[in-house]
Amino acid sequence: MAYRDFQHFLDVLKSKNELKTISEPLSPYLEITEVADRVMKAGGPALLFTNPAGAPHRLGTPNPKSAVLNNPSIDPAARPQGNVQYSYPVAINTMGTRKRMSLALSCDDFEEHAERIAGLLKPELPKGPKEAIAALSKVLELKDAPPKPVKNAICQEIVMMGDEVDLTKLPILTCWPEDGGPFITLPLVFTHDPNTGKRNVGMYRVQLHSKNTCGMHWQMHKTGMRHMEEAGAQRKRIEVAVCLGGDPSYAFGAISPLPPGIDEMMFCGFLRRERVNMVKAKTVDVSVPADCEMVIEGYIDPSERQLEGPFGDHTGYYSLAGDFPVLHVTAVTMREKAVYPATIVGQPPMEDGWMGKAVERIFLPMIQLTVPEIVDMNLPVEATFHNMAFVSIKKKYPGHAYKVMNAIWGLGGLSFTKFVFIFDEDTNVQDLGEVLFRIGANCDPGRDTLHSRGPVDQLDHASVAEGFGGKIGFDCTHKWSGENGFSRDYPKLITMAEDVKAKIDSIWPKLGL
Repeated sequence: MAYRDFQHFLDVLKSKNELKTISEPLSPYLEITEVADRVMKAGGPALLFTNPAGAPHRLGTPNPKSAVLNNPSIDPAARPQGNVQYSYPVAINTMGTRKRMSLALSCDDFEEHAERIAGLLKPELPKGPKEAIAALSKVLELKDAPPKPVKNAICQEIVMMGDEVDLTKLPILTCWPEDGGPFITLPLVFTHDPNTGKRNVGMYRVQLHSKNTCGMHWQMHKTGMRHMEEAGAQRKRIEVAVCLGGDPSYAFGAISPLPPGIDEMMFCGFLRRERVNMVKAKTVDVSVPADCEMVIEGYIDPSERQLEGPFGDHTGYYSLAGDFPVLHVTAVTMREKAVYPATIVGQPPMEDGWMGKAVERIFLPMIQLTVPEIVDMNLPVEATFHNMAFVSIKKKYPGHAYKVMNAIWGLGGLSFTKFVFIFDEDTNVQDLGEVLFRIGANCDPGRDTLHSRGPVDQLDHASVAEGFGGKIGFDCTHKWSGENGFSRDYPKLITMAEDVKAKIDSIWPKLGL
């Protein structure tokens, strides 16, 4: 089921008792975060704050770059004072459980999309009419993928340009005490390659600097940054649209590690089984989803920078302030009675944990297409995904684990993985207890490790340098004779005889245990 818009998704969540409405006046400055953080960590419902009110936005970056290193909290007396009533409800934690993440992707469980992708990537010759029809139906799913241009859109029911633009009227969250200001945390950032015209949709935090300027946190490895650099080489501005809301699959598309050449909006059409309606923005040459709640249009001068941050990040620590591009807002459009979508990040588990887990499961078939020996993979939420990977493989030869380690470090976003653990195919890498057992039983740190270096997440504060650091892989497989200097007999894993297990299975209900 494709959603008409974001509020349709909220209605569905409410009908399934997955949405809690909060009418208590709470401030976008810290207070909404504190409620949402407690609910997220408890696995609680999506939240709709219908009465956001409180202190006005604290703009600018009052702290020097080193402030968050030594200053545990901002003096309460320095917090903004006064009271502002915001006109737009705030929706948060809408994808904060497996069930809601699956609902956001228009399915009962997001593993269904992994199966759909696997079927497209590994087609088999049909053995009869029924299989031929089934195979054809898979291909026909792609006909609904390309976006569809339209002329009218709910995201443009209200249009504000020039002096009418005032982003301070939006309930943009200041999430944590040391944050440099309010941040848009669930944006869909649309840009186009100035050379090819190819669209990119990414999710990059956006800091509110003033009523009509924002900081754009384009990291060094991101496509948005590449587009801006190409525009700068041509001495041109780059036009940008920051979209909020719409079908929740759009947010997933924005964070998805898609292969080059796959358009995010086409991928969203595949996920929702219905084409995405796109409308031309009012002041920039960018098309946006017609069903968005809000759209912020503007441009970036590649030569201009302003201090952005600090920001309480998904790493669980503050990312420090730095100089980043400035978005000059030329228009804000929105639907009537719009809802402001948001999320928060911080020490896991958070809502983004389930977004990341869906990425892991849905894109596993694509990873297996490149590295077919991979059986399963687990990127633990507690390690913020990009830091650690547990991988099971079909081991075929000595040193196979090292081949897979190096393959992972060469795969898109997986190249940021700092710790890679490789296991035999009979290991359930989703079971942390079994993972720890196999690490302790099968890995000799002096023999079974591989040290490397390469790109890491730019937000990784522990790395040797910004965006560059060390990697380590652990071979936790059973060792073969002669493998990497291993010359002893390798013992067998303790397992019960199959006939005995079958007998006990058959009489288990009688045992009353």
